[in-house]
Amino acid sequence: MDTEGTYDARGTGAERVPRPAGPPPAAPPPPTYAPQPRRPAADGPGVEEWLRTPRPVREPGVWRYGHVPRPPEKPEGVSDRSLLVGVLISVLSGLLLWSLWRNGYIPYRLVPLKLFTPGDWWYAGTFGGPRTIEGADALTVYEAVLFGLLVYGCGRLGNWSEIFRRHVAGRGQPFLGLATAAGGALAELLVWKDAVPLVRPVLILVASVAGGEIYQSQTVVNVIYALIALGVLWPFARLGRWRELAAARRGRAAAAVPDAPAGPPDAPTPEQWPELREAGMRDAAEALTAEVRTGRMNDVDVARLRHAWSVGRGRPERLAALTEAVLRTGGAAALHPSGARDLARRTVRHDLLTGQVRIGSCTDDPHNPYARRGSGVALEPALLGTSLLAVGPPGAGKSARLVRPVVESLALQALAGRAAVLAVGAGGELGPDDAFDVVVRIGDPASVHDFDLYGGTTDPDEAAGVLAEGLVGDVTHLDSRRAATVLAQLLGPYRAVHGHFPGVPALRELLDGDTAAIDALREALGAGGHQSMLRELEARTRQKGGAGDPGPVLADRIALLDRPAFAPFFATGDQARPFSLRSLEHLPLRVRIDLPERAHAEASRLLTRLVLAQFTAVTAARTDRSLFVCLVLDDATHTVTAETVRGIRRLRSVNAGALLTLRTVDDVPEGLHTALLGAVGCCMAFSGVTTWDGKRFAEVWGKEWVETREVAQHAVFADQPFTRALHGLRKLVTGKAVTRDAVTVRRVERERWSASELAYQVPPGHAVLSVTTVEGEHAPPLLVTLDG
Repeated sequence: MDTEGTYDARGTGAERVPRPAGPPPAAPPPPTYAPQPRRPAADGPGVEEWLRTPRPVREPGVWRYGHVPRPPEKPEGVSDRSLLVGVLISVLSGLLLWSLWRNGYIPYRLVPLKLFTPGDWWYAGTFGGPRTIEGADALTVYEAVLFGLLVYGCGRLGNWSEIFRRHVAGRGQPFLGLATAAGGALAELLVWKDAVPLVRPVLILVASVAGGEIYQSQTVVNVIYALIALGVLWPFARLGRWRELAAARRGRAAAAVPDAPAGPPDAPTPEQWPELREAGMRDAAEALTAEVRTGRMNDVDVARLRHAWSVGRGRPERLAALTEAVLRTGGAAALHPSGARDLARRTVRHDLLTGQVRIGSCTDDPHNPYARRGSGVALEPALLGTSLLAVGPPGAGKSARLVRPVVESLALQALAGRAAVLAVGAGGELGPDDAFDVVVRIGDPASVHDFDLYGGTTDPDEAAGVLAEGLVGDVTHLDSRRAATVLAQLLGPYRAVHGHFPGVPALRELLDGDTAAIDALREALGAGGHQSMLRELEARTRQKGGAGDPGPVLADRIALLDRPAFAPFFATGDQARPFSLRSLEHLPLRVRIDLPERAHAEASRLLTRLVLAQFTAVTAARTDRSLFVCLVLDDATHTVTAETVRGIRRLRSVNAGALLTLRTVDDVPEGLHTALLGAVGCCMAFSGVTTWDGKRFAEVWGKEWVETREVAQHAVFADQPFTRALHGLRKLVTGKAVTRDAVTVRRVERERWSASELAYQVPPGHAVLSVTTVEGEHAPPLLVTLDG
């Protein structure tokens, strides 16, 4: 396969891809470079638009593709009903006061005006009106000022500004502009009908300043009238933002007129590959830009080439090979070893630029922070690198809404050369066969791949340690280190004689202490001069049958694999070519292991433990950790051991992670509950968990400080007879005694999610998820509706 040196530089090539256990199939035809769909996902945008969509940096677990932050939380204000009642009361009160004023029912109403004007302008007495024209003009101006103060006071009293912001300005344009225009027209009508005292006071003030002769010119009068009209409209124009509305209208009109095509912008857009242009690879950038714009590239191609560029940035020879491949094959350069450029079918939304897969969205629930409500929830390698534990009963959606989307995302990232995935579960539940490079169907004679029980190692001690974890790691009264010693005492001598580790039947005979098998091995060791291995075998012979000997338990467990259904599997020797997890060290492989859970449940659990132990051992021993490797166990029941918990804790430091699902936490030994929940950085509780499981998650998620309000009602006792009469009347009408509220606000520490809330308040199709990144940044537990 043509990898343009992308994977060969890691010391691996196409020949390292795992081969079937039987005769190798015919070589596949070379990959074709046919145009790929432009859409990066089902019902998604084109690649060009996909690249331009912003991806702001947000909190862990936020779906960043096109994310729009939620507006700041508004404090609890007055209800709409109270606002409308307040406006109505303030308007009616203002009209009543103005009517009383105009009709002279308010006493001493002219006293303030008479204090600042000459006395000969007024008739004598407190209620005397104007006697001269100057007094009448002063009264007109005085009433206009009082009218303005009355309107301002009623506006403040009725909270007119709040109702304007909520019901007029909050609707935006063009409603805001139309509403303020209607208000301006109404104001103009009231002003020129003299219902609002404005025109005459203005004319009087102008005459007092410039003299009455100014009105002899009709032009001056028209100008004054025009200024009054504009002055009335000006506040409405400011409130309605008429200038912005007009500018927006002109902009849309200009945009509707086709212009000449503009020249290329100074700063290249994302689909123009600016990183390649800055590095001087302009020809390659132009070729890829044309591929994007003509629809011959998809999102996997973009992610793969960007990754290839970032990996080879410091190596000129690799960049030269990549540039040549891009100029030759375009978006088909640096292909995955399988030659695939996409999955045949996608079931969820992916964003390969950030490596995220969307699994749901945060609900509008008080448990969720205000800023996160309604936002998308996504998983990515930065989160899976801390490992994820999901707990929920059967049918809660763990496989369909979590495991399969994650496996699909990792498979796409493997095609982009950035990850490798190993998915273990029941057959057919983790994705179609064409979505994987290697499919191991244990117990199925039609399977073209076998499984290596020893993890591809040649070290007997390492093979014994991993195999012991898989066989007896769940036996609490048995020390797995003693079991590893017993296995090493048999595996080492057998390999020294035969050049490979024993198969399942041979290993079972050795563990059972079969005399013929032990004698034959002893004779072969003596004839070959393997004295050190002979001492190992003799030590095992002496220890056999002693107190606490793990040999019988190991023999019983290995007997689970020595069944007719598994006869073609687990073979060793020159003719056997099983799949080894060590293939995941350097190659971005997509591997699926199907277990016979229905027919051989105990054997499936044993193999799952063995896979987990091999995975932690292989990833910890990697020298090149640039490739993210993830193990997905669709059912980790009776799989976790003390040693694998320690291995899971080490995964985040070696760019690896694991996703484990359980029906209940009790599927793990009780002594490992705390250790397991502390080893994983992401926890997920599905709908239907028990209160016992909820209690453990509540302890993991801890407590937070919240503000509580306590309202106590106290009876009001009146001392005055009139007050007691009013209280009695109110009780007679409402049927309730008169009370007053005493509000106490305090900060208390409460559980983020209690055990009962997790058990009874998580709706079906939902889960509570907390995430942590490999850098240590974390997000609180969120109630998520799953749409994966």
